[in-house]
Order: sequence, then C-alpha cells, then structure tokens
Amino acid sequence: MLVVLGFSLGSVFLWAQNGKKGAGAMDTLVVESTAFASFKPIPAEHTCDGADVSPPLSWRGVPSAAKSQVILCDDPDAPGRIWVHWILYNLLPGRDSLLSNIPKTDTIVGGGTQGKNDFKRIGWNGPCPPGGTHRYFFKVYALDYMLNLPAGKTKQEVEKAMKGHILAQGELVGTYARKR
Repeated sequence: MLVVLGFSLGSVFLWAQNGKKGAGAMDTLVVESTAFASFKPIPAEHTCDGADVSPPLSWRGVPSAAKSQVILCDDPDAPGRIWVHWILYNLLPGRDSLLSNIPKTDTIVGGGTQGKNDFKRIGWNGPCPPGGTHRYFFKVYALDYMLNLPAGKTKQEVEKAMKGHILAQGELVGTYARKR
C-alpha cells in the first residue's frame, strides 16, 4: 500500500508499507524532474508531439546497501492495459540523476542497461495518448543486487528479476494530453 505523505518541489513523498517493522521495512526515494512537477504536464519536447527525448530525472534517499537501481515509466490510463514507455536497469547505486535525452541504445554512459518498451523499441518513447489526459508514472527502485539481464528485457522480465530485492522505491507522476 502506498500512502502520500506530502508534496514538495514537484515531488510526491511516498511511504511504502510492506507490513514489516524494523529490518525489512522499505525506504522511500524522492523522485523529481526539472522539466515538470508532480501531477503536472510533461513538456511536449518529451512526447511524440515534440523531439520525444527522455526527461531529466533526479532522486535521493538511496540506501547505502544498494547495488543497482531501476527506472520504469508507464501509463496506466492507456486503452486496454498499462503501456510501458521506458525500462532502465542496472544503474550504479552512486547515480542520483539522469540528464534529458538519454540515447536510445542498449547501454548508457556511466552504467545502465535499457529494456524494450511497448513501442517495441529500446530506450525512451514518450507520451502519445490517443485521447484525454493520461498519467505517466516514473518509478525508481534501489535494489540489493545487480540484475543478471541483458539489454532489451521487458518490464515484466525486469519486475520478476527485482522481486524480493527492492530496498527502496519512489515515484514521480507527470500528465500529458495531446493538443490536436
């Protein structure tokens, strides 16, 4: 269960309750972007209506025991199912941000592997909703190990590999509606 604790500087502070106290309790990451605030519109440059470049992200609160990090972005408002826009895994634990316009390559500079999104492409493909305003969840996870996965894996494959290894997590939600 996720409970919203507050808002600050475009972030939503979330507390992840896993039913445990003390050891095993999950830490919270604070996720932000200089491009958009929490529950505010994502600029068109990060969408199919613009240059379709990944937005800048930053996060804090990664536990010292973390061995890798994962970023997933999806749209739960897509018709018929959750639509995956970005899968990035095996980021090194010392990394706390990504600049805009991450190349659409198997690996990224500074360490990290990209998966295949629901557009069937490696890397970021931004919002392109068929109608209405959609929400885009940028989820960051700190893990207690490095995923043993090659590039091009799906969200489902990454989530399966992450199971039982999440030390901390946080999210930032942006919105987008096409102007036609």
